[in-house]
Amino acid sequence: MMSGRPTDLIQSVSRALRILEEVGDSPEGLNAKQIAHRCDIALPTTYHLVRTLAYEGYLVRRNNGVYALGMEIASRFRDLVASLNRPPQVHEVLRQLAEVTGHTAYFAQLVDGHVVLTDLVEGPHSPHLEDLVVGFDEGAHATALGKALLSTIPVGQRKALLEEQGLRPFTSNTITDEGQLHHEIAISARSGIFTEEQQYRPEVCCAAMLVGPGPGRQGAIGMSGGSERWAQLSRALVVQLATHATDLSGDDAAELA
Repeated sequence: MMSGRPTDLIQSVSRALRILEEVGDSPEGLNAKQIAHRCDIALPTTYHLVRTLAYEGYLVRRNNGVYALGMEIASRFRDLVASLNRPPQVHEVLRQLAEVTGHTAYFAQLVDGHVVLTDLVEGPHSPHLEDLVVGFDEGAHATALGKALLSTIPVGQRKALLEEQGLRPFTSNTITDEGQLHHEIAISARSGIFTEEQQYRPEVCCAAMLVGPGPGRQGAIGMSGGSERWAQLSRALVVQLATHATDLSGDDAAELA
């Protein structure tokens, strides 16, 4: 993410992207007047932009005259997933972990200095978290996967990342004190098991472990569960997590459990 506004921005491109953001945030769609108002763009300019975006497939005009996101957005999402370049065996390991435990399994990586969720397989015993989808890159301080990957970043760079993303209080349990967060990460790094209990979502707990060949590893595997079930099964779930982490890292991760 760029820290400052470039001096050579192309205004029409910025406006087009703004339109896509506003339409994407409106499941029912928006008509041209609504788009113009929300994006603060003159109506004639808005008509030109939405027609161009519709022609290119990034918007679609419904019969009632409103615009919604088009299928080209899905194509760019597939391109994003491909560009994340996760290890090829990850999805199969996540599938096995979700099948054995019945809990949702995740994989995250550091991409351009940000913690990004790059794969997941849902399990029936975990609450569905609609915002945790491939490409999710928020709330690293409140998720087990995020804390695991933050532990691989030098403290100075970690501070800069946390300053950029902020320490949003997702729940009353979220750690919003930077010093406390660094302390928790350091303690978890010693055991190799990173956890969070209702810090990202109420009634949801998560655990994660780093995977990879050595100190520069930048992948983490994790799983989530409802807090009540987690209290009963967390030990067994972490053992399964460690076993499957070994499948991805080839190290002694299983011994950590």
